[in-house]
Amino acid sequence: MGTLHEHNPSLWASDAGGETYPSLEGDRRCDVVVVGAGIAGLTLARLLVDAGTDVVVIDAGPVCAGATGYTTAKVTALHRLVYRELVDRHGEERARAYAEANQAAVEQVAAIAAGDGIDCDLARAPALTYTQRNEHVADIEAEAAAAQRLGLPVEVTTDSTLPYPIEAAVRLAGQLHFHPRRYCLGLAGAIAARGGAVHEQTRARDVTTGSSGVAVSIGDATITADRVVLASHLPFLDRGGFFARAHPQRSYALAARLRGPAPAEMVISAEEPTRSVRPAPGDRVIVGGEGHKTGHDPDTPRRYAALEAWTQAVFDVETIDYGWSTQDYETVDGMPYVGRLTRRDDRVLVATGFRKWGMTNGTAAAHLLADTLLGRDNPWADAFDATRLAPRASIAELVRANADVARRFVGDRVATLRARPAAALRAGEGGVVRHDGTNIAAFRDDARTLHAVSATCTHLGCRVTFNPAERSWDCPCHGSRFDVEGRVLEGPAVRDLTPES
Repeated sequence: MGTLHEHNPSLWASDAGGETYPSLEGDRRCDVVVVGAGIAGLTLARLLVDAGTDVVVIDAGPVCAGATGYTTAKVTALHRLVYRELVDRHGEERARAYAEANQAAVEQVAAIAAGDGIDCDLARAPALTYTQRNEHVADIEAEAAAAQRLGLPVEVTTDSTLPYPIEAAVRLAGQLHFHPRRYCLGLAGAIAARGGAVHEQTRARDVTTGSSGVAVSIGDATITADRVVLASHLPFLDRGGFFARAHPQRSYALAARLRGPAPAEMVISAEEPTRSVRPAPGDRVIVGGEGHKTGHDPDTPRRYAALEAWTQAVFDVETIDYGWSTQDYETVDGMPYVGRLTRRDDRVLVATGFRKWGMTNGTAAAHLLADTLLGRDNPWADAFDATRLAPRASIAELVRANADVARRFVGDRVATLRARPAAALRAGEGGVVRHDGTNIAAFRDDARTLHAVSATCTHLGCRVTFNPAERSWDCPCHGSRFDVEGRVLEGPAVRDLTPES
């Protein structure tokens, strides 16, 4: 799910050429339906067609138009300071599974790109998590020690090609960066060439299980399969409760052309505010950061301004060509959810909660799910089990996150009792306003035309908030997003906001 035409399209989405795929018309039967044409869903389908599985991939938007199309596209097993945290929360066995899965994913991306001849600007580079503060050197050293115990060949260094000094960094060699949309288009082409099917503009609205298989409703048609995999970011099915066990985080990126070469490494800061940097072809640098919970910042343009100011201050910038944002889900215990949607039914599977490291976590999830569907053992299955209950690792975060949702559900309604009138909206401004005695979500475009829709999210009824940078309506509870006409941009909502006259 997603669009290549966000108000701020990414560098990858702006390069939107490539094969397109028809929407699905009429009923269909297959072995496996994969819902979601991002890196997780397409990699899974690519692995399955090689095993002779009849696979249909469907997506509500184009291929790679969701989170994968708006990533910074680092393919690395070094995820900031994750390993010491995972050891503390889950123990070494599960933390080692996470490290092994993500490092294996790096090599799987390289192998698929080479084997399928995908031209996606794939390049090797070291990854660094660094600090500029002496007081955080101990954190870097502790992360390196944890990663080494888990089998990652990291080292501590003070060397980098960044244009500013660092105090210390964890370094992992041999990682990757690439053009994610070209890679995903290559996956889709390989799936189709091997007898699989890819259908864009085909929205799954429900999944039901019965004696004849699993039925995916897509409007007037139905796809029936033995198994269904939900790889559409957060599952749109509420059974399994993933909306309560993972929370959405937005983050921002820009692409700048430099007057000299970009740094050779992919880097991310250990301290806040997060600053992520990677090179890109054409002496470009991609800078990311400024994360916050979806729908919780009324001044999103300041996020772009902060990234631009930092980039201009530290690099010799010729032009800033693109700026975009995206979101991903972080689980309450820090590990992705991959496997059965519920304990009682192994016919509906899920992959979610990649914590902004979806290029490797999504690829690893695909590997794990392919093994599950093909009846093979997988060494990471227990650690990533989507039905797991890990109260010691997650109960405090679970309570905190859902208490926040409850506050938004009630507080936003109280706040809108004092909503200003729709007539007060200026050109380019949006907000929940009063119109004919009713609260509505309204946006006045640059031509001063008012676009009015229901202010109630169609997922679970939270009040949406206006995102001025993206000109979208964002749900602060579970991360659904809608354009100013009310059309779903990303789920878990599957129904548009109702137009208001």
